[in-house]
Amino acid sequence: MTDLEELFALHKVKVTANRLLIAKALRDAGRPLSMTELEDRLETIDKSNVFRALSVFREAHLVHALEDSGDGVRYELCHSHGDEHDDDVHVHFYCVKCRRTFCLYDTPVPPVEQPDGFKVEGSSYLLKGICPDCQ
Repeated sequence: MTDLEELFALHKVKVTANRLLIAKALRDAGRPLSMTELEDRLETIDKSNVFRALSVFREAHLVHALEDSGDGVRYELCHSHGDEHDDDVHVHFYCVKCRRTFCLYDTPVPPVEQPDGFKVEGSSYLLKGICPDCQ
């Protein structure tokens, strides 16, 4: 079994050829991709199939969907260990010049206390500025 097939199994997602291609494109990108960027990389899969696969991935916590104030939602593979709890938490950086989003795995996420009565179901830690390529 490939590493992607193992990730699908952990998240209880049925393996199909299109889903594998979409997951491979996300993995190989090395950074979160917008729907447009993903479609450009997957010329053989139509937009509706990409959208449906991403919907399945989101429901199973196989991808993170993040809004970065750029051109909408970006997607990245989630490397958590199952379909119920997301333990793949990391910081993202959005470049205001090139409009790319980067994963900053080695940047610690500060702990945040929520007030009584609030139940956190997700969070996003996003830094904005200019990436090294654009400086």
